[in-house]
Amino acid sequence: MHVLVTTDTLSGVWTYTRELVSGLVSRGLRVTLVSFGEVPLPEQTSWMESLHGLDYHPTAFRLEWMQEGQQDFPDSANYLVSLAQEIKPDVLHLNQFCYGNLRVNVPRVVVAHEDLISWWLAVHGHEPRDTRWLRDYREVVARGLAGATAVVAPSNWMLDALCESYTTPSNARVIYNGLNPIFFNPYVSKEDSVLAVGRLLDAGKQVHLLTQYEHPIPVCIVASEHPVNHLRLPIRADVKVATEQLCVSLKGPQTEAQLRALYSRAVIYAATSRYEPFGMATLEAALSRCAIVANDIPSFRELWGDDAVYFPTNDAAGLAAAIRELAENRELCRSYANRAYQRARQRFTSKRMIDEYLQLYRSLLKVQPAAA
Repeated sequence: MHVLVTTDTLSGVWTYTRELVSGLVSRGLRVTLVSFGEVPLPEQTSWMESLHGLDYHPTAFRLEWMQEGQQDFPDSANYLVSLAQEIKPDVLHLNQFCYGNLRVNVPRVVVAHEDLISWWLAVHGHEPRDTRWLRDYREVVARGLAGATAVVAPSNWMLDALCESYTTPSNARVIYNGLNPIFFNPYVSKEDSVLAVGRLLDAGKQVHLLTQYEHPIPVCIVASEHPVNHLRLPIRADVKVATEQLCVSLKGPQTEAQLRALYSRAVIYAATSRYEPFGMATLEAALSRCAIVANDIPSFRELWGDDAVYFPTNDAAGLAAAIRELAENRELCRSYANRAYQRARQRFTSKRMIDEYLQLYRSLLKVQPAAA
């Protein structure tokens, strides 16, 4: 089987794509990968070197959610159509909405990682102001969803949000994201510390909740969940914000190895987001055996069930109380860490994700001749 996959280099979709493509190639599939956004540096693509069934095409076409992205759409769509006609893939796996109605006689799987409208609703409590650009964006997303052969969302919450904001796809399902547990170390001796990932000014991640109250153990906030490339110069040392009641360490963007080391040492991961269709950072923390303290939003409840500690929605005082409870009860903290780890190993591995995508591809190929 030959799958053409699209991705972007500017978000967590790149991490998802690495897991997807590596898994597909390891199962013997041929994969053609096309990236949009920015052309990545060699350090970002080093994981591809051992994948002999992969053909990679980097481009700099802008993405659909960018203000100027719709200007690039005709050219990027024509590029994909020409490439598909040349290489003749069996399936298109599209990580952007806009290509769902691409004019090719090939099954098109659109994966809905996140979207602007559901983000705005979750963060601001109302829809964004109606503008011509927003109307065009809605139309592009709705056309892509309606034209796709199948639509995949990383959670039931995200699928419901798509239906409410755009249209109900005719063939939709949930396939949870997955990671390979081998890349994380759940056996390192833990330090009494809390880890969170996200920029302080990011209203969706709202890690600023950790700066509102005193905590009994140190807190570390990493400025970005997207790893930076290997740098020739070392990343600048921590910036510590300290008062009589608060001590928070702020780190700049980290390399992938540095992030994994931070996950492995932290005893608690604070999942503070108010918008999180899936949450790869939380999964990375769980695979590193961190106890999860999560904002009480529907998507976290769906994903982590009873295996996380929840604080009242968007409430900094409740977050501080939950951290204090785990910090003062080591046995309870270890219990939740083990529960999060086991849940991640059982439900959110790349193997399970690849299995489900392969089942979807095969089901679409079975009906394709009749549809044609």
